[in-house]
Amino acid sequence: MVTHVPSEAPGDERGALLAFVEAQRGAVRRSVLGLTEEQAASRPSVSELSLSGLVKHVAETELNWLRMAQQLPNERQRDAETWADSFRLVGDETVPQVVEFWSKVAAETEAFIHGVDSMNDTFPLPEAPWYPKDERCSMRWLLVHLVEEIARHAGHADIIRESLDGRTALQLVAEEAGYPSQS
Repeated sequence: MVTHVPSEAPGDERGALLAFVEAQRGAVRRSVLGLTEEQAASRPSVSELSLSGLVKHVAETELNWLRMAQQLPNERQRDAETWADSFRLVGDETVPQVVEFWSKVAAETEAFIHGVDSMNDTFPLPEAPWYPKDERCSMRWLLVHLVEEIARHAGHADIIRESLDGRTALQLVAEEAGYPSQS
């Protein structure tokens, strides 16, 4: 998604990385702009992914990485039995509720990063087949990983949204900014 990410003040690594994370968050949030709950939950391809599910998943994923970096328990920890629920709204969950939850997680992530002593501070990666045993990563790595993770799903969201109503990511950027629709 091509949007302008403001340049950081010289030497403001935290600000620059957080700005790129926020740019990717915005791409995913915009994917549900103007949709009904039903449209956001629809799956226009053979994929199990929906836009509302992607918003929930990236919100929970950011929370999970934040809790790992804080070395705190994740109050929304998923297991094999509940993993699929991280990709769909369940019960009385709505898109606005999930977006609001994500906004709170984003604010907590940003406050946490601004509060760490150094971007070189580390935390342990979880035990998983795809991570080296006893590996640690830095706060810098965390933010780059969040850009990667959210951007991957922003691409999924672009395709799903365009499949739903033909609206492209650039059209949604313009709409969000108040420009007339170019559909």
